[in-house]
Amino acid sequence: MISQFNFPTTIRFGAGVVKELGDYLKKNNWVRPLIVTDPTVRELPFFKGIVTDLQNAGISVEVFSDIHKNPVKSDVYKGSDAYDQTQRDSIIGIGGGAGLDVARAILLRINHREDLFKYDDLIGGDVYVTNDVPPFITIPTTAGTGSEVGRSAIIADDETHQKKILFSPKLLAKIVFADPLLTMELPAFITAATGMDALTHNMEAFLAKNYHPICDGIALEGMRLINESLETATKNPDVESRSKMLLGSMMGAIAFQKGLGVVHSLAHPMSSLLDTHHGLANAVNIPYGMKFNIAGSEDKFKRMAQTLNLKELSGEAVVNYLFDLNSRINIPHKLSAVGVKPEHIETLADLAFADFAHPNNPKPVSREDFKQLYLEAL
Repeated sequence: MISQFNFPTTIRFGAGVVKELGDYLKKNNWVRPLIVTDPTVRELPFFKGIVTDLQNAGISVEVFSDIHKNPVKSDVYKGSDAYDQTQRDSIIGIGGGAGLDVARAILLRINHREDLFKYDDLIGGDVYVTNDVPPFITIPTTAGTGSEVGRSAIIADDETHQKKILFSPKLLAKIVFADPLLTMELPAFITAATGMDALTHNMEAFLAKNYHPICDGIALEGMRLINESLETATKNPDVESRSKMLLGSMMGAIAFQKGLGVVHSLAHPMSSLLDTHHGLANAVNIPYGMKFNIAGSEDKFKRMAQTLNLKELSGEAVVNYLFDLNSRINIPHKLSAVGVKPEHIETLADLAFADFAHPNNPKPVSREDFKQLYLEAL
């Protein structure tokens, strides 16, 4: 069943809903879109089908896919040049976190041409996002980051690998076409890693120290949906499990406007330094980060355990659940299995301590804490 709901933007949700894209573009007279995606998605049959359908509807399509799996500033500049040189009138982001982050950053840059990182939200750069942006549409192909409903993009510096946040309400999509059929062919590994990313968003948002009871409620429901569907979506996917994962992913992205925490600060340096898949980095680190957070947040862990339908309502039970879930979907328990070596620990700890996510963690995290967490997970 295709349905529509609005939070925080208009979301068209349901199997086959992407078929509405051409009519929507023509209705609004946006007939020269730049489609931004990653090199892998560009080659998939469903993507080629979307492009063909748009072309058959008389829409001029330009595709930009020259991006890294952990996006950097130069990706955004190349995409902006493609928009200018081919005289586009709108932007469509199709993909997972990388494609949608680059699409949103290109969207910002079209009418904001100073150095991209002047607009870094961490240094108050959002106040400089003053001009209009082109029409923007998002179409998710994974159930992980939830970037389709977001207002920010995470882009790394090409040289220092430090991640920056570009943020503004102007960067919200005008409409999301969330079609679970586009996620049906995802490999099991990507389903597992992106699914654990979505679960991390919900858990960290729920624990984040900022006050936002609306996000707390959304995060708990996101956890419930992911708990009910991730293993099935990974091993034996069907439309129901893929739909629940897509909803849980969007809910995580909505909830984490409240903040994230220690797990994301552990994961971000692995992506920038070692090019580790972001979802995989979160998946391996989340049991250790959650264990670190138990003290002082026992009541919240009890509520998470209830939501996850665990027999024992405790933080330890939640941590054991995470290790067990990783095992069931073939995520390793140790960082050494994903390329982290002892000689990486000091640099990772420096980057983690400098990361933007952990200030909203429910308890402070020192550089030594990060080092010990990496060593425990190694």
